[in-house]
This record gives sequence, C-alpha cells and structure tokens, in this order.
Amino acid sequence: MSLHIIIDGYNLIHQSKTFSEFNASDIESARDALIDALAGYKRLKAHKITVIFDGGNTVSGFSKKEQRKGILIRFSSNRESADHVIKRMAAKEREKALVVSSDKEVVNYAESKGAATISSPLFEERVHLAASYISDDADPVIHSGWAPTTKKKGPRRRLSKRHRRNRIKLNKL
Repeated sequence: MSLHIIIDGYNLIHQSKTFSEFNASDIESARDALIDALAGYKRLKAHKITVIFDGGNTVSGFSKKEQRKGILIRFSSNRESADHVIKRMAAKEREKALVVSSDKEVVNYAESKGAATISSPLFEERVHLAASYISDDADPVIHSGWAPTTKKKGPRRRLSKRHRRNRIKLNKL
C-alpha cells in the first residue's frame, strides 16, 4: 500500500527549530527550505507528499496548486483554512494517509477517519535523519533489524488495531 504524507505546512514551519529561523526573516524562504528538505526526503523514501499552506496570503511565487521537486504544494482558498483541506484529504485517503500536524483538532479528526498521524517535531526529526543518511559519503551498512536471541520477553498486551496500523505506517518513514 502506498503512503500519502499530508503535511500541515505552516504548522511544521512554526513547530520546527530549523524552519522557524527562516520564518523570522521571511516566510517565503521558510517555505522554500521546507520544500527542499522534503525533496531530499522524497529521494530516499518514494512516498507521495502533499504540503498544504493557508492561502489567505498567497505570494506571487506560488500558484494555488503546483508541484515542485516532486512535492505537491497546495494553498487553501480564502474561504477555508488549511486545516479543512487536510481534514478533507484525510477523510478521502483514510488508511493510505499519514497526517503531519501538531494541531490536536486535525490529529483527532484524521485518526477518527483511519489515517495515521505524527507530530510535526517528530516528522522533522525523521526528515533530518534521512538528510544525514543521504549526505554520508561512506556506504552505510544496512542491518535487517533482527538479531537471533534466545531471550524470552513474556506475554505482552496487544495494541489496538488502529495503533498497530499507525505503527506500521510510521515504520515506513
């Protein structure tokens, strides 16, 4: 199943340590830095990525809907917020969607529709890890993640189906 990452753009910029530095000087440079970071992430992980910004104050450099460096960029109309667009996309995509936002209302709605969610700071951390993985000159050693052992862990409480699906999607990041 292909994963569609839906990002609340300004939420990620304002929650980020890196992008908020750009935001202090110019919001357009913060958007460009975010798109560049996501393009680097997309080179490593071939997920469909959509970034939604509030379109009330669209600048001339962007149209309402365009694609740059493989990232789909959408601005909401003046009548609705980016949160409404994200909610609508999460309701349409359902289990295929991963919503990146720290807005509790958006997160709760997306989870109620079956979409997985991740907070903006945690997603930013994953993007920076991917960027450092790409920039390493040495060939990285790939481990399968499993080491044979005889250590027993005992019975555990099984997570709910929704939490198991969410964990599977987050492991794909």
